[in-house]
Amino acid sequence: MAAWVQLWFNGTLRFDKEKDKEQDAAEFSFAVTNLEDAGTYQCRYQVSEPLWTSNQSDPVELLVTDHSYPPPGISLSPKEHVEMGSNITIQCWNTKYGASFLLHKDRHSAPIQHQEPDYWGTATFTLFGVNTADSGTYRCSYRITGCCLLFSPLGDNVTLEVIPRPAPPGVNGGPSRKLVAVVAGACAAAIVIIVVLTASLLLVAQRRQMQSDLRPGATSRGPEAVQFQVSVWVRRPYPQRAPLPLPQSSTGNTKPCP
Repeated sequence: MAAWVQLWFNGTLRFDKEKDKEQDAAEFSFAVTNLEDAGTYQCRYQVSEPLWTSNQSDPVELLVTDHSYPPPGISLSPKEHVEMGSNITIQCWNTKYGASFLLHKDRHSAPIQHQEPDYWGTATFTLFGVNTADSGTYRCSYRITGCCLLFSPLGDNVTLEVIPRPAPPGVNGGPSRKLVAVVAGACAAAIVIIVVLTASLLLVAQRRQMQSDLRPGATSRGPEAVQFQVSVWVRRPYPQRAPLPLPQSSTGNTKPCP
């Protein structure tokens, strides 16, 4: 099923093109030769079976740049390298032709802000609380006085670089948290070393105590030492001597003790 695609300019049909069912888009090409080509463009399509016409599409504006006009000046303050959360001011000026100013950012198809100039022909754009997404290159243009869609060429650029703030101490494993972990590990290692040394010293002292108690003639210093000495004497007793024979009594030879 064929359809007709129409291109409307400022509310007036300017071009139409037939599109077959295998196509999903229609393309219109024309050369912009004068200021009259600047304006608002919209599309709509129409089918024959059954006869039906769509609503008009969202509008797009075609702007015309006149390079016979001088580009605007631009400045950035306080500086091009700032921390996150800072407020940035960009000023654009043209004292003679500027009716309103547009602020452009690279990789953006449309202006990001527009501003009317003050008495001296200067427009001031403020970026509040910038973050890393605001980093980039900025330029200005101005709409020429007395013309709706006629603009100056883009002027010089300024570059903004937003520096991320360092992470606060202890957040997301920052340097402070790593330092605390190192200190805690060192303290734990020191405690282990102290415990091991203390246990070794106690074992050495106990061994020396036991060796001193086992020496001949050593005086016991506690119940454990006495018990140890007794067990030694039981295990290794001295040999017993045979009892001496009693003197035999003989009658007649016994003399009374004086």
